[in-house]
Amino acid sequence: MASQAIIQALFGVPRALIGVIHAAALPGTPESRRGVAAIAEAAAAEACIYRGAGFHGLLIENTHDRPYLKGSVGPEITAAMAVIGLEVRRAAGLPLGVQILAGANSAALAVAHACGASFVRVEGFVFAHVADEGIIESTAGELLRYRRAIGADQVRILADIKKKHSAHAITADVDLAETARAAEFFQADGVIVSGVATGRAADPAEVRAVAEAVRIPALVGSGITPENLASFAAAGALIVGSSVKEEGLWSNRLDEGRVRAVARAFGELGVTPQA
Repeated sequence: MASQAIIQALFGVPRALIGVIHAAALPGTPESRRGVAAIAEAAAAEACIYRGAGFHGLLIENTHDRPYLKGSVGPEITAAMAVIGLEVRRAAGLPLGVQILAGANSAALAVAHACGASFVRVEGFVFAHVADEGIIESTAGELLRYRRAIGADQVRILADIKKKHSAHAITADVDLAETARAAEFFQADGVIVSGVATGRAADPAEVRAVAEAVRIPALVGSGITPENLASFAAAGALIVGSSVKEEGLWSNRLDEGRVRAVARAFGELGVTPQA
């Protein structure tokens, strides 16, 4: 399936704007202060703000669970994320994605399948890198077999390549476009290009090179603002999380004015956000 067709199938538009919901710290994590019901309620409220501004999709992440475990999480996290995902879907009715840090890709897939989400954002799909949590290795073979085993073939896999917050010296001889080709060969449904850290913009030239290298969608995974949004015309979708928070800081509350500013800038590109 060609790139635009995949985005159309996921979001109902040829290019999509995806809003990130950074769920509050979940049970058992160092910063946990709230119950799952309260966390889910807050996430649903943010989902409605994104929907009201005209975003086409949502992505829930356990971003406040720092420091992250490597490659897996406890059943309490998986269960909580499923509850949050269901409440977000009920509240907003938008296509939903799930990411569970760090690299807990099978858990994210299980959550997506349970709550009816449309896609997962995964780390370490191909090759390997050194993240904050240590060495993250390829999970493509395991993940796709797990997807088949649980009957979740309808859940799309969007894979980060040369992931942020990571060192890539061990794959320095493999450029970004070739990494994207490997992810496509290993049956990812899309690839995500980000900057070096949360809130840092990707390189538009790199996004363009990746988009030209593969037939699956290239998405931008960090650093999108109203000011730079137009420079990523090659991307099939834009994932927005930090710039729409108060003061542009990911850990702050969602700022409805900033959300609407991004949606307006997106609409000015000729793709009108849904009402």
